[in-house]
Amino acid sequence: MKKVINEEGARPIKIWTDDIEPEALQQAKNLARLPFIAANGVALMPDVHSGRGSTIGSVIATDKAVIPATVGVDLGCGMVAVRLSLKASDLPDDLKAIRSQIERDIPLGAGGAHQRDQDMPDVDPSFLMRLKMIGEKHPGIGKSLTTKAWKQLGSLGSGNHFIEVCLDADQNVWVMLHSGSRGIGNMIGSYFIERAKKAMKGWFINLPDVDLAYLPEDTEDFNDYMAAVEWAQEYALENRRVMMERTIAALRRHISIDFTVTQEAIQCHHNYVARENHFGRNLWITRKGAIRAREGDLGIIPGSMGQRSYIVRGKGELQSYCSCSHGAGRRMSRTAARKRFTVADLQAQTDGVECLKDDSVLDEIPGAYKNIDEVMANQTDLVEVVAVLKQVLCVKGA
Repeated sequence: MKKVINEEGARPIKIWTDDIEPEALQQAKNLARLPFIAANGVALMPDVHSGRGSTIGSVIATDKAVIPATVGVDLGCGMVAVRLSLKASDLPDDLKAIRSQIERDIPLGAGGAHQRDQDMPDVDPSFLMRLKMIGEKHPGIGKSLTTKAWKQLGSLGSGNHFIEVCLDADQNVWVMLHSGSRGIGNMIGSYFIERAKKAMKGWFINLPDVDLAYLPEDTEDFNDYMAAVEWAQEYALENRRVMMERTIAALRRHISIDFTVTQEAIQCHHNYVARENHFGRNLWITRKGAIRAREGDLGIIPGSMGQRSYIVRGKGELQSYCSCSHGAGRRMSRTAARKRFTVADLQAQTDGVECLKDDSVLDEIPGAYKNIDEVMANQTDLVEVVAVLKQVLCVKGA
């Protein structure tokens, strides 16, 4: 931990970096003054940067309330990684055909979805029935929920979501991907953020930021929200499982030798809320751009598409609510990145990586992110490094 901020009338803010923008710090201070923040305060991870309502890279412990905007709209967003029995020498010299195969087999982009029924994965009917019941009780979430959920299961999305083939120090091949609950999670999250804001107006509660609107425990909205969030987080896990299965199948089409998965899938959410016990109390823990890092937990901390990524093992640091960073963290906005960098910069910074190198992904250029090695150096008390991965192929949902 780098420092602790204690202000009168507020919970402590514990920070694992010296590199924090003023806007992000102010968001943390706003959070720390809410009456239901747990006594041990707010934890800011080394990849912290400003977000909607609260900082991305924060761990927020609340007692008897949750803040939907801090959980966000990409409910259950996270990572999965597997190690294969392949070595770097087993990969073809030119990886473009594999990238193209993945891009054909997995829908990409903001509205990406399967267009043909035969391309859609099998879904447990009871799983979709739970979503249908949520939609029937809250028509404002949107129409055709189950159709959207089915069509988008196994799709990547856009922005910083990716699928990568990586190599570790022993030249083992890994597949790693990052995605969440897609459009259906966005619909659920956005709907309940507005419900919380409406509740604040009805109770005449003024907040320093309207996106800190909260739902008190044991209210009908709280119970409905938690049921919907639990569903979306399960959906995000399944979405990543389906994509991993199809990515490995794409590799098999272009690699002649047989291979197996030698490392059981490492799965970790980094935008979610869960009930956990810390400091002797049962609390709601919201990790907004952070992963759980209990002692022995395996996790994934990715760099950008031209940097390194890390497989880590948690140390169970109580002051961070057993958490660590979820990645490098942006150091500039997408708009700023497009003004600052050129396509030539992107090509130089992704040298040696088979990926898109055009304007469509310029805002994802590695230079727009914090240095992943510095982020890792700031959290040696939170995790230990198990493996360092270097990307050789990256698929983006531009």
